[in-house]
Amino acid sequence: MMWWYGGHWAFWQAGLMWTGMLIFWGLLLWAMYALLSASRRSGGRNRRDEPRRILDERLARGEISPEEYRRLLDLLRSDAAPPASTPAGRK
Repeated sequence: MMWWYGGHWAFWQAGLMWTGMLIFWGLLLWAMYALLSASRRSGGRNRRDEPRRILDERLARGEISPEEYRRLLDLLRSDAAPPASTPAGRK
C-alpha cells in the first residue's frame, strides 16, 4: 500500500495542528475566565443600592453639596417605598 508523502506528516502540517490546538485552548480558557469574572462583577451588587452608591460618589467628588445630597437621598428613599394608596397589581 502506498502512503501519501511517505506515511508521515510534513513539518508545516504538524505546526499548523499545534497552532490550531493552542488557539483553541486559549480561546476556551479566555471564555471561561470572561464568564466567571462577569458573573462575579454583576453578582455581588444589589441593584437597589446602585443609585445610593452613585449619589455617594458624586458627593465625594464634590459634584453636589451636602444639602443637595440630603435632598436627593430623601427623594430616593421616598421612591423606594411603594405608595400605600395604590392597590396591588394596579397603577
